Amino acid sequence: MRLVVDLNRCQGYAQCAFLAPDVFAMHGEESLLYNPHADETHRDQVLRAATACPVQAILVDDMSDASAAAGDIAGREGPAGVR
Repeated sequence: MRLVVDLNRCQGYAQCAFLAPDVFAMHGEESLLYNPHADETHRDQVLRAATACPVQAILVDDMSDASAAAGDIAGREGPAGVR
């Protein structure tokens, strides 16, 4: 599973860090750190975090082909959301 956070959209509400602490972490009050290649064991937590994001800054892409996923994510325009 790949995920991307639009850091320009992220406002640091930290809902993701609360719901999926093994994938997301706040560094200071406004800076988000995250693992873009989250383990499948964290899928439910990541999906809950993406849904709970007040500004919909988290995009989850669960395509199995990493190169296709990278191309799909890079080619998207518009607001980030859960796929």
